[in-house]
Amino acid sequence: MNTDRRKVVLIGTGMVGMSFAYSLVNQGGICNELVLIDINKERAMGEAMDLNHGLAFAKSNMRIYAGEYRDCKDADIVVIAAGVAQKEGESRLDLLQRNTEVFRSIITPVVKSGFDGIFLVATNPVDIMTRVTYELSRFGASRVIGTGTSLDTARLRYLLGDYFTVDPKNIHAYVIGEHGDSEFVPLSQVMLATKSVAGILADGKNSYCVDDMQKIEEQVRTSAYKIIEAKRATYYGIGMAITRIVKAILGDENSVLTVSAKLCGEYGGKDVFVGVPCIIGRNGVKEIVELSLTDEEKGKFNNSVSILKEYFEGLTL
Repeated sequence: MNTDRRKVVLIGTGMVGMSFAYSLVNQGGICNELVLIDINKERAMGEAMDLNHGLAFAKSNMRIYAGEYRDCKDADIVVIAAGVAQKEGESRLDLLQRNTEVFRSIITPVVKSGFDGIFLVATNPVDIMTRVTYELSRFGASRVIGTGTSLDTARLRYLLGDYFTVDPKNIHAYVIGEHGDSEFVPLSQVMLATKSVAGILADGKNSYCVDDMQKIEEQVRTSAYKIIEAKRATYYGIGMAITRIVKAILGDENSVLTVSAKLCGEYGGKDVFVGVPCIIGRNGVKEIVELSLTDEEKGKFNNSVSILKEYFEGLTL
C-alpha cells in the first residue's frame, strides 16, 4: 500500500457513495486522491466537479476526478457503494440477488486493472456482498471488508449515551451478527467506562432496567426501516461510517471497529462474513476480537451466521 499517496476509488456515486465522498472531503487529511466511478459517467463527472468547487473550504488539498476502472491499479482502497436501492418494506436480504448481478460487472475490471489494495464494501446486504466480493476477487480475507455493523454500533452507543446521560464515546458496546434483522447486542459486553452495564442494571440503586435495553436494541435494529419510511433512503450515517473505516486503514490506526469480516474459527464459525469487532490497520483486518459471549448470546450469533450462510448458498457466482 502506498501510504504517501493515499488514493481511494469510489465505485457508485449514489447517495451513500457521495455522502462518503462529502464526509471524506470535509474531514480532511485522510486521503489526497479520490476517484469517482459510476455507470453514469456524466453523473460521476458532475459530482467530481461539485466537490472540487468546495475544496477551497476544505481542511486539506485533495485531487478529485471522475475515472475509469483502470484508475484502480494504484489505489489503496476501492470502496463499493454501487447497487440497487433498498425499497420501503424490503429487507436487506431481499436485495441479494439483484445486487449480486451488479457486482459481477464491477469486481472483474477492478482486479484486471492490477489493483492490490483493500476492498471496502457498503452495498446491502453488506455481509453477503462482502463475501461475493471475496469470492469473485480471490483476494485474501483480510483485504476484503464490509461496513458490517459499524453504523449499528454507532447508533447503539448514541442511544445508550442518551439513556445514561453519558458521552457516547464513553460507552463501549457492540452490535454483532448480520447487518440486518438477526443482529443483536451482547448485553454482557456493554460497558459504561469500566463499569458493566449488566451490573448497573442489577444493583437496584437506579431506575435503569433490562426492558429499556431491549427497547434500545429494537430501536437500533429498526432504525434503517424508519429512516427509509421517512426519507426513502439512509446515507449520511453510513457515509460517515465508511469514512471512519477508511481513516483507520490509511492511518494504520489498529482501531477496533465492527466490520464484516471472514470468520476462520472465531466464535466457532468458518467461511462466512459477519459483523464482529476487528482491529483495523493499513493491511485491513489485523485481528478479529472474540468477545466472551453468554450461551444465549452464542445462540443468537449462530442463528445470524446460519441465516447468512443459507442465503449465500443459494447464489450462483
